Amino acid sequence: RRRLAPLNEDNGRFLLLAALIAAYLSAGATVFSALESPSEAAAQLRWNRTLHNFSRIFNISLPELRAFLRSYEAAMAAGIRVDALRPRWDFPGAFYFVGTVVSTIGFGMTTPATVAGKVFLIIYGLFGCAGTILFFNLFLERIISLLAFIMKACHERQLRRSGLLPPNFRRGPAMSGVGSLVGWKPSVYHVLLILGIFAITLSCCASAMYTAVEGWNYIDSLYYCFVTFSTIGFGDLVSSQNAAYQNQGLYRFGNFVFIFMGVCCIYSLFNVISIVIKQVLNWVLKKFECRCCPKCHKSSTRLSRRNAITPGARLRRHNISVDTDGQYDSDTEGRRLSGEMISMRELTASNKVSLAILQKQLSETANGYPRNVCINTRQNGFSAGVGALAIMNNRLAETSDSR
Repeated sequence: RRRLAPLNEDNGRFLLLAALIAAYLSAGATVFSALESPSEAAAQLRWNRTLHNFSRIFNISLPELRAFLRSYEAAMAAGIRVDALRPRWDFPGAFYFVGTVVSTIGFGMTTPATVAGKVFLIIYGLFGCAGTILFFNLFLERIISLLAFIMKACHERQLRRSGLLPPNFRRGPAMSGVGSLVGWKPSVYHVLLILGIFAITLSCCASAMYTAVEGWNYIDSLYYCFVTFSTIGFGDLVSSQNAAYQNQGLYRFGNFVFIFMGVCCIYSLFNVISIVIKQVLNWVLKKFECRCCPKCHKSSTRLSRRNAITPGARLRRHNISVDTDGQYDSDTEGRRLSGEMISMRELTASNKVSLAILQKQLSETANGYPRNVCINTRQNGFSAGVGALAIMNNRLAETSDSR
């Protein structure tokens, strides 16, 4: 009779995250229901009172009035407004529409009305969204690499001021001999802080522009920036929709730049935050791990290593040292993060990037490890996984190889 395998750490983290997301959704629904439900009920009561008063004063039956209002709602859905608005399907309007499509913002203020337009949108969005997501990943990789180089330069300057680094020190392969730089790793939390500051600054500047041009209050402008930059795109507030603006060309260009930079920055910030969330989940799992049954703990460890392969075994036979410092999560515990041992699960993993992996990539980007360290890990196109940060991991290795 076979015994059920114990729950490993990967499945435990997945179930814990699913439970936390369910609780997060429930808590959010409770809060929003408590905040918005009274206002909705009061607005519905006011509208019913206005409707009956209008029907009584102008002697119009309620069914006829409701039929007229349904026609008005259909006109609203088609983009027709009482006040003059910008044309929806001229080239600038269509360009604004396709930008919201491929970025998955999807405001909804403009939608194709013809069958040919809807069919074309399906084909257009399939390739457009995929290409834009790839662009976001490449932007993420470059912004992380840039931050790693900046933090490395700041760290070297601090070492020079403190006298721990020779004044004539040059970055390159020689840095491996400098003891004060061997164990240094840029902190992911510093990357998170920098991206957060940049996102807040960008949102505040964009909100000031929208407040001045669109006439919104500042809180509404901040709300619009978050909804747009995070690609939620409710569509209750949409910029650049009036028929004319002062300095209209300059405003449209600024609007495009702010939305473009905001989406890229928030996308990068979300991915770095997801790494921190994963580390919190790992910490919670360690708090709840079974300590009363060491046999189960040992068996789960053996199961997690069952399908492991060691493409770096050849390197180890040539006296390549193993970097064991730092704290690893379940994906990389007990093996070198640069690829000495890779689990078969990692060959098809999606978005499984831990804090330790990102720290390792930041360290390799800043310190410039040679090509032969990671050559075996790139023999298979999926060896580094796929997802938001997998492209960044591979690209960081190639970037370090070029130096």
